[in-house]
Amino acid sequence: MRENIMTAATLTVLVLYIFERASSQGDRPVEVQNPSTELRDAVERYESDRNLLGRSYPIWMSSSWRERTREFLNDWQERLARTNFDSLSEDGRIDFLLFDNHLDYELRQLDIRAKGLEESRHFLPFADEVLLLEEERRNLRFIDGESAAKRLWRIGSQMDSTRKALGDGNGGTKKTVAHRAARYVDEVRDILRHWFEFYNGYDPLFTWWVGQPYHELDSLMREYASFIRDKFVGIKADDKTTIIGDPIGREALMVELAHEMIPYTPDELIAIARKELSWCQAEMRLASNALGYGDDWHAALEHVKRQHVEPGKQTELIRDLAHEAVGFLKEHDLLTIPPLAEETWRMEMLSPRQQLVSPFFLGGEVIQVSYPTNTMTHEQKMMSMRGNNVHFARATVFHELIPGHHLQGFMTERYKPYRSLFWTPFWVEGGALYWEMTFWDLDFPRTPENRVGMLFWRMHRCARVIFSLSFHLGEMSPGDCVDMLVEKVGHERDNATAEVRRSFAGDYSPLYQCAYLIGALQFRALQKELVGTGRMAPKEFNNATYREGAIPIEMLRASLAHLPVAKSYVASWRFAEELFGK
Repeated sequence: MRENIMTAATLTVLVLYIFERASSQGDRPVEVQNPSTELRDAVERYESDRNLLGRSYPIWMSSSWRERTREFLNDWQERLARTNFDSLSEDGRIDFLLFDNHLDYELRQLDIRAKGLEESRHFLPFADEVLLLEEERRNLRFIDGESAAKRLWRIGSQMDSTRKALGDGNGGTKKTVAHRAARYVDEVRDILRHWFEFYNGYDPLFTWWVGQPYHELDSLMREYASFIRDKFVGIKADDKTTIIGDPIGREALMVELAHEMIPYTPDELIAIARKELSWCQAEMRLASNALGYGDDWHAALEHVKRQHVEPGKQTELIRDLAHEAVGFLKEHDLLTIPPLAEETWRMEMLSPRQQLVSPFFLGGEVIQVSYPTNTMTHEQKMMSMRGNNVHFARATVFHELIPGHHLQGFMTERYKPYRSLFWTPFWVEGGALYWEMTFWDLDFPRTPENRVGMLFWRMHRCARVIFSLSFHLGEMSPGDCVDMLVEKVGHERDNATAEVRRSFAGDYSPLYQCAYLIGALQFRALQKELVGTGRMAPKEFNNATYREGAIPIEMLRASLAHLPVAKSYVASWRFAEELFGK
């Protein structure tokens, strides 16, 4: 056993050595000696180096960060290009394409972020000097207190001049650009604080000279950010409800779609979502008729929302629903569930503050449960209970736990974990929604109320595609998005507002909300291709999807279907045509 471990370690070092040697010897290709590792070592080395470089150059707004990052990415592109693609195994070729796709995306993102910064530049002429102070400190070029105080004074004077030049906000600047600029001011302020705290108290002369100028400049920055938000965006500093967002436009959306290997335009994806939404609405009318409400599915939805547990019982409900889903999987022999994964999931409650942006459950190894607390108003309590009723919960608990996010995380940590670099929500969220659709096909919803609960979430995922892409195309405002969720899906307004705020707060990629439905449809099309034709058994297919990593599903298809891929591969799988026709 010890000899085997030593052999594996030696081979790992050897492969990495070969890759590095080939990278430094002109155009000589990498000759793969161990197909079981191939590019894995290179991917892991890249990720370690990238993370180290990111810690050393953390100021993304600085030109030095962009230049060094571009140099780093170009270097890795050149290394990868010298790989002997034809000598790679099937897994190795897929890793090559994933890695190449990742590097190309990162380089494109540099240009997109630089463009966004440039659009806000007229608000931030003073920012470069602040960034330079921190860069000098990080490069160990320390400063004396008197000169630092003078530089802070100049920064403050420049900010004051900029504010006067901007006037009262009637210059025609887009709200989204101004909102972005205010966020940048907040970031610059944090950078300045970090610079000051490095010296303050440790260097007596620095503290004597700089203490007062720093606190004055810090206050000026805070007031300046508030000025931008008030005059150019139209929101006060303490406004926690208005949603602005930052639409990225068609060109940037196409970059995102290329990275996800989705060969569709945003407009085509919106059309696909509308088709799926029409199916959901037809099914919702059937369930509504079964409940005695005719075609008035809003009334049927209201009936279902009233079926929530009493205070204190939500945790018991979640536990029982999680066990029910696992039992359903085992009954239908759909999946191999590792006993440790079944044993180790946990539960926590979402705070009232967290529920402002996450009104429903969040999942993974820990399912985070949304339910009202005693500190909420009566209206907030009722909206939370209605939005997390028994039938809505029954359709989402397994999405968060098993076979959804908890099992996904468990498996991706154990199978090809290096592919975490290529993580995509189309696999993660799309895979979890695929299971919702599979459960529906196998009659998991036993009652009309159950069907309404599952259809509500399916409609919600259709709406996410429509409103998120339309927002980024500049065709819908955040208010329009909220209205759509209320009118077309049946959300409580507070929950709809929280959902839209979460979508556009900047914590999620532009395609994240789109990924649920589109990813699920990719899984469905792949299942039809492999299981529907008898090439794989259902359980075999389901097990296999967890073992390739959270990668773009076009690459999952290439792996499971053993498709030939070329070094010049371009995504071309029109998966929706397999489901809906042309």
